[in-house]
Amino acid sequence: MGFFTKDTTAPEAGALEPLSRDRLTAVLDARELQYGIDDDGDVGGYWDGHLFYFFLMGGEGEYLQTRGRWNREVGIERLAELTALVNTWNAEKLWPKAYVRAEDATVGVYAEHTVDYEPGVTDAQIDQHLACGITTTLRLFENLDEHFPDEAAEAKAKLEVED
Repeated sequence: MGFFTKDTTAPEAGALEPLSRDRLTAVLDARELQYGIDDDGDVGGYWDGHLFYFFLMGGEGEYLQTRGRWNREVGIERLAELTALVNTWNAEKLWPKAYVRAEDATVGVYAEHTVDYEPGVTDAQIDQHLACGITTTLRLFENLDEHFPDEAAEAKAKLEVED
């Protein structure tokens, strides 16, 4: 069998269970975390005011991706500055992968942590994946907040008014 040839033999006894939305939500429930499921069946929620989604991707839903969006409004004129900060993060950190997108008059910053669970996954691995994806993304967002304190203060004030 070649390195890139998929092994199609029967799984061994005690094989790992496939990734599923039910297993994902069970892990969130076990941590007593608040989340919702949108019309597309995607699981998401807010952590520290930032929107996160947990996507099952791939032909069999075997990839788990934690994706967060920085909840700050930064003008498009600061795109180069934000891009440089995110590129520095990507060069110095293993995860999450982060990227910047121009969105009309503002700039969006996203972070993703994706793992392939084609062979299956334990509940502990799902829990670790979610914890890693959320906490490292929040560290990135805190780092960006330090460079954009006015935008961070404005977003915090909006959250306090909404509560």
